[in-house]
Amino acid sequence: MGEATPIERTLGARINLYYELLAPDVRPAPLLIALHGYGANKRQMMREARQIAPTEFAIVSLQGFHQHIKEPREAGGPLRFGFGWLTSFHPEDSVAVHHQALLNIIEALTSEGVADRERIFLLGFSQSCALNYRFAFTHPDRLRGVIGICGGLPGDWESSELFQPTAAAVFHLAGEQDEFYTPERVRDYQQQLQSRAADVEFKSYQAAHEMVPAMRDDIRAWLERKSRSKPVGESTNGFAA
Repeated sequence: MGEATPIERTLGARINLYYELLAPDVRPAPLLIALHGYGANKRQMMREARQIAPTEFAIVSLQGFHQHIKEPREAGGPLRFGFGWLTSFHPEDSVAVHHQALLNIIEALTSEGVADRERIFLLGFSQSCALNYRFAFTHPDRLRGVIGICGGLPGDWESSELFQPTAAAVFHLAGEQDEFYTPERVRDYQQQLQSRAADVEFKSYQAAHEMVPAMRDDIRAWLERKSRSKPVGESTNGFAA
């Protein structure tokens, strides 16, 4: 009798995802959902988002669901943890969790009257940037705008049949000294994004892989404009120019 071959099987499991919410007194408010980069956390990104969002905005900072030890314990001190969004093992599972988390947040906060369903904005830095673009173009009726900072496009941007045209505005910000997303790597991002979005802005900054004050100022001004204007073109969300 030959040796048996193990069979890989899967089962579903529930996990808790954590986010911080800052809500203004006047509701429903425009909502900024901010996602940190690899190794950061929700508290860190909330600090950034508060420097970016206009005062009338509600803010959500969602924490990545893949935890890892960021720094070793020193002299009996606490372990320091970081969080990420993707792993190389079945990344489609991470994408599904990311999408469902955003859908659940949007549904919960609009149902509670905290957020205005027609003014939902999604911001991502570094690793979360491509994931957010994946969400924005897979769910074209959910967002008023999406902001990508020092990050990339989905790896299957040109080949996937999931991505659809959207009326959501797009603002991509790049660092001219970014060692991960170099000017050469991102030089055609505006053109690629414009293939599926009518309202696209791309801007480069004197920055490395980081958020700098000029970026924060420009994002805040962009959010103020887009939260008060109608989208360019039409989409299934009912927006019209």
